[in-house]
Amino acid sequence: MRAFPARVDAVIIQAVIAGALSFSHLHDLAEAAGQGGWKAWAYPVSVDLLLVAAWRRMREQQRAGLPAGGPRLWFLVALAASLGANIATAGLLDLDHVPALLRVVVAGWPAVAFFGGTLLAHTPRTSDGADRSASTGSEVGESMPLVPTPAIVEPTVSGRAEPDPIPVLEPAADLGPAPVPASTVHLPPALVDRAQALARELHSRTGEPADPDTVRARLGLPASMTPAVAAHL
Repeated sequence: MRAFPARVDAVIIQAVIAGALSFSHLHDLAEAAGQGGWKAWAYPVSVDLLLVAAWRRMREQQRAGLPAGGPRLWFLVALAASLGANIATAGLLDLDHVPALLRVVVAGWPAVAFFGGTLLAHTPRTSDGADRSASTGSEVGESMPLVPTPAIVEPTVSGRAEPDPIPVLEPAADLGPAPVPASTVHLPPALVDRAQALARELHSRTGEPADPDTVRARLGLPASMTPAVAAHL
């Protein structure tokens, strides 16, 4: 059998070294905080798994165009725990006399990690959302009535569509005799006398012939009656 040459990837080597160092720092801090035995080894696994799970879920949500606030929050929490352990074991903290607050944080980490992992596990995945949207779209399509397609105008031999026929205007029906012009309307004698009296009054006041429209307005007649009033002045 032909042996394939082994490829050495510098990125993988760097990731393994960084992971081993971070794992060791988390273990040392947990052991110094009173979590001995197998519990001290479980803390690095819990922090790193939450970090990786939150990162993967955040990338999935971002690629699907969905909000990734929840996964991003838990990624930052796990990153803070890992980075804090690395800094605490750099000689800035006396591991023989760990502060009480740090002991409380380390002891409460399992509950925080369990809560974050549960929320990440129950976050709807992209494939589930796509299947749900596809099924919803098919149901909507089945429930919607079919819309008839508009009729297509067939082109003629010359390649142009036939124009719509021009409607022929027919003569209007005979509606009877035309209305009588207002000038031929005869006013009652009493109204004629009243109009003439108003005309004389206006003439004596202004010194000019009375305006038929003014007389018509004084009598309270419509505007169409102005020619009839003028014919009797």
